[in-house]
Amino acid sequence: MSRKISIIIPVFNEEKTIKAILEKVLAQKIGNWEKEIIVVNDGSSDGAESAIKEFSGNIIILKNERNLGKGAAVAKGLKVASGSCVIIQDADLEYSPADWPLMIEELEKNPSLAAVYGSRELSPKRKGYFLNILGVRFLSFLINFLFHSNLTDVYTCYKLFRSDFIKNIKIESRGFEVEAEITCKILKNKGIIKEVPISYFPRTFKQGKHIRFKDGLIGLKTILKHKFF
Repeated sequence: MSRKISIIIPVFNEEKTIKAILEKVLAQKIGNWEKEIIVVNDGSSDGAESAIKEFSGNIIILKNERNLGKGAAVAKGLKVASGSCVIIQDADLEYSPADWPLMIEELEKNPSLAAVYGSRELSPKRKGYFLNILGVRFLSFLINFLFHSNLTDVYTCYKLFRSDFIKNIKIESRGFEVEAEITCKILKNKGIIKEVPISYFPRTFKQGKHIRFKDGLIGLKTILKHKFF
């Protein structure tokens, strides 16, 4: 396996946190793996663009002129990713790069895996909003029932993929439902997903949390679409 990991960071109006997350990503040690950091500015209208440019010597910067959604940003990043594996890193500090080594270790030691998911449900310090937790558990149950899997957190934003697998998946979703779409398509293509526990530090809606109840409904529709249509 080539020792390069592509880190795709979708950014939408994350002026307050993007600098901190990029510093964490750059500082995180992952053995002798080379890091390819791809930041996709998804039409931010705050000061995120200026903050991103401060790191231009160490990262690849892509831009959508208007906000298209997380799924579209991930798809854009995948087009230029050249690592043998790819991880998605949100820009809001809810997920810590300190959890990467465990995920990478799991992928390295098991060649049969298509992906490793960082599960918030497997962590003894699981935090989050009650309704959000219930929603994720329901969507995880539905995917498990329909695709005969045994996952605990399909909507985790920490997903590590083998590049040859994820690049063969055509991403259609534009928003947060991309989490459900990718999972459904991996399972439909007989890919094996392993989960490991991660830490999680949810921010409040006042602090800029983007996901809403309607995103859960869109996720439900997405799962049913990729199972039956």
